[in-house]
Amino acid sequence: MRTTGVALFPHAPTSVALARRRLRSELIDAGVSESAVDDANLIVSELLSNALRHARPLPSGKIRLSWGRRGDGMIEVAVSDGGASTEPRCGPSTLSSLGGRGLGIVESLAARWGVRHDHGATTVWALVDAPQAGAGARTAPPVAHAGVAEYADLPDLDDESWDVPPTRAFPA
Repeated sequence: MRTTGVALFPHAPTSVALARRRLRSELIDAGVSESAVDDANLIVSELLSNALRHARPLPSGKIRLSWGRRGDGMIEVAVSDGGASTEPRCGPSTLSSLGGRGLGIVESLAARWGVRHDHGATTVWALVDAPQAGAGARTAPPVAHAGVAEYADLPDLDDESWDVPPTRAFPA
């Protein structure tokens, strides 16, 4: 994979939204179709959330996100952390489970995903089919529509600074 982007983020819940915003911007600039950008963003959101919840940061105290276009039309996204006591794996979840669906979401959206261990880091990677935007492909709008939040701008549920009351009404 020829890496086209690498970013380090603090080992903190706010990093998920920052990473999604950065990835979305760079993939749109690279001409990737809107559906592939959305899939890559959701996958990155799940991988980063898992790294924050279950793993240690890298020795720098950060987590690393990298992405790149491969020669076969795929985008590889990868999240690296300092490892955990368990290996990332897709497990069963029940309807009443509060979590445990993240890697199932990754598995359903990605062409393939896996885990590799390099020099004290654990990297979870996923491949997303990402044809160039072109004839018949929808490209993401360069600017969000007024009043409609971008997916990358939505708060993370794990972010303790999110103080919106659960009964808040949204304008129609």
